Amino acid sequence: QVQLVESGGGLVQAGGSLRLSCAVSGRTITTYPMAWFRQAPGKEREVVAAINRSGEHTYYTDSVKGRFTISRDNAKNTVYLQMNSLTPEDTAVYYCALGRAFYFASPRTTDYGSWGQGTQVTVSA
Repeated sequence: QVQLVESGGGLVQAGGSLRLSCAVSGRTITTYPMAWFRQAPGKEREVVAAINRSGEHTYYTDSVKGRFTISRDNAKNTVYLQMNSLTPEDTAVYYCALGRAFYFASPRTTDYGSWGQGTQVTVSA
């Protein structure tokens, strides 16, 4: 059974940085796209960034372009999200997700079938 475990969340001041990690067990991620989503209170879950299986192609939602970087280490079965220049609007629970085998780095929630439990990111003004 595949399991995704996020870590690295926390409380940070505006302008600060955090690095999220997502360790996957029970399945080798080599052939799967991966993504980070987030959900703020009272809002729908939205994609933050996605990466294809090789890491060559990425997708970012407009609000994080130039600030966040998604990467993956297939040898460690781990995906990362480096978040810089954080703002209070980035406050949310961040979720890691595993997509469909051999699929592209989709921004759609419905293209991801396995999810982590989430890690809270809180950015203070």
